[in-house]
Amino acid sequence: MSLFQSSTCIIPDITAVPSHIAVIMDGNGRWAKQRFMPRVAGHQRGVEALREVVIACRELGVEYLTVFAFSSENWRRPSDEVSFLMSLFLKMLEREVAKLHKNNIRLKIIGDRSRFDDKLQKTMQDAEQLTASNTALTLTIAANYGGRWDVMHAVQTMLKEHPHLAQTFAETDLQPYLSMSDAPEPDLFIRTGGEQRISNFMLWQLAYTELYFTDVLWPAFGRKELETAIASYQKRERRFGRTSEQLLDK
Repeated sequence: MSLFQSSTCIIPDITAVPSHIAVIMDGNGRWAKQRFMPRVAGHQRGVEALREVVIACRELGVEYLTVFAFSSENWRRPSDEVSFLMSLFLKMLEREVAKLHKNNIRLKIIGDRSRFDDKLQKTMQDAEQLTASNTALTLTIAANYGGRWDVMHAVQTMLKEHPHLAQTFAETDLQPYLSMSDAPEPDLFIRTGGEQRISNFMLWQLAYTELYFTDVLWPAFGRKELETAIASYQKRERRFGRTSEQLLDK
C-alpha cells in the first residue's frame, strides 16, 4: 500500500484534471419531494447519478473518486429511511460490483462497519477483495463515516501499535492510520444541493482542497455538471501557502 504525504508537508503535483475528487451527494430527498415522490425514490435516482459520475470520472482521467454515502450522523434520520438506505446499499453492491470490476474500477469502503449487519459487512469485504487489483479508478464510499471519527480512530490505532508515541508524534506517524492513507488528498470537493458545509467529511484530508458548491440536487447531477465543476477548479490558483509571484517564477 502506497502512502501519500500531507499537503502541509509537501506541495502536491497540480494537474489540469483533478487526481482526486470528493463529493457530498446531497439533495436526494428534496429532489423527490419536488416531484411529489417518496424520499426513497430520490435515493434510488441518486444511485443512477453516482453510476454516471463514476463513468465520467473514469473517462476524464480522474484517478480517485470518494463519495459520502452515509455519515455517522445520518443514523438520526427516521428509522424507515435508514433501513431503506441500508437495503439500497446492499443491493447496489450486489448489482454494481461486477460492473465495476469489468471496468477495472477498484472499490473501497471507509467508515465504522460495526453497526452494519453481518450480510452487509460480508458483501463489503467481498466487493473490496474482488476489485482490489483494479487500476483505472478507485471509487471510495464513505459509509457510517465521520471526519472526527477518522482522526480519533487513527490516533487510537496508532497508539495501540506504538505506545511510545503517546508523548509526541508527527503527521507522518499518524498518516498511515487514516482511512484515506492510500490516496492523495482531494484536489476538488463538490457538494450538491445548495448547502455550503463540509459536514464532518474528510476533515483532515480537505485542508487544501478546492471547494465547489452547486444548487443542483444530486439526482440531477451528471457528466455535464461534473465538467462544470472541473472547469471551475481549473481556474483556481493553488498556492499551498506560496505567493502568486512564486508560481509565476516556476
